[in-house]
Amino acid sequence: MLCRELNHSKCKTYLVACENARTAVLIDPVREKEGLYLGALAYFGLRLEMIVDTHTHADHRSGAHDLADITGAQLVMHRKAPSPHVDRHVEGGERLRCGNVELEILHTPGHTPDSISVHVADRVFTGDALLIHGTGRADFAGGDPGEEYDGIVGKLFKLPDSTIVLPAHDYRGHTQSTIGEEKRSNPRVAGRTRAEYINLMNNLNLALPQGIQEALQPNESDLESDVVNFPTYAQLNAVHQLAPVEVRARLERASPPILVDVRENEEYRGELGHIAGARLIPLGELAERGPRELSDAKDHEVVVICRSGMRSTTGGAMLTAMGFERVWNLKGGMLEWNDAGLPVDR
Repeated sequence: MLCRELNHSKCKTYLVACENARTAVLIDPVREKEGLYLGALAYFGLRLEMIVDTHTHADHRSGAHDLADITGAQLVMHRKAPSPHVDRHVEGGERLRCGNVELEILHTPGHTPDSISVHVADRVFTGDALLIHGTGRADFAGGDPGEEYDGIVGKLFKLPDSTIVLPAHDYRGHTQSTIGEEKRSNPRVAGRTRAEYINLMNNLNLALPQGIQEALQPNESDLESDVVNFPTYAQLNAVHQLAPVEVRARLERASPPILVDVRENEEYRGELGHIAGARLIPLGELAERGPRELSDAKDHEVVVICRSGMRSTTGGAMLTAMGFERVWNLKGGMLEWNDAGLPVDR
């Protein structure tokens, strides 16, 4: 097995390859480095078979979609990833193969709902869940410090102590650690109970990452800022959330909410289906079509829908800025709607 860290910067990208089959996996590529990755593949004589984004990144644009288009590689993310263009959604416990190399997927949410770690032989690529002498922040939308603790202690710390830890970020010049080292001396986790960890993470009061406005929502939607005028982070946080059962109850009322589905057409008609009566206006077309096609909705409640609740939060903030006063987001999107066993049309 060949394994290389390619960026040598704060944002880490890893190349993992089967030297017999000459096939490769790229983990957490950064858009600005795409030429570097293509050059490395050519230098080693490898065919890129898979690209794994360990989570939806908030501090840099992912290079995954561009590289998948260029190389024909399969883009792999967790089932809860909001992006509309993922080739293979995975769950914790799944095993993928690249030639003779086996990749075990560990669901380690908390930093984001879609966070995964990838266990390969004697190493584990931990994304932003477990960092070297640190852990990923858990204060973004969908973050949960309790879930993060469970993933780190209940899954990552169950790996052999000699397992090499390779995170998606490092800000102190570290290159690798081991599970044993992190269990003993990680200042956020070592010796702390779950309750103590939650209290610590809830009181970090960290500033937002530089460039979050240019990275997070474009990564969630696979859209560029010249297509969508993305709302601010404060505007996103102001969007009200409704659980699927609450939306279902409101649909039974005499004056039900108007449903706006902001996914792509193939998603609307795909495996997750759509809620009966939902109007399809993809997020990239909402600014143009919304005022015209939803003119009858100004005096109604509006519930915005997507795959996982992230793109629809953007859509909800956009509609609020257009003057819609009673806008809600379907929390967890069509994933949670399906998981709750609620009816869908296909």
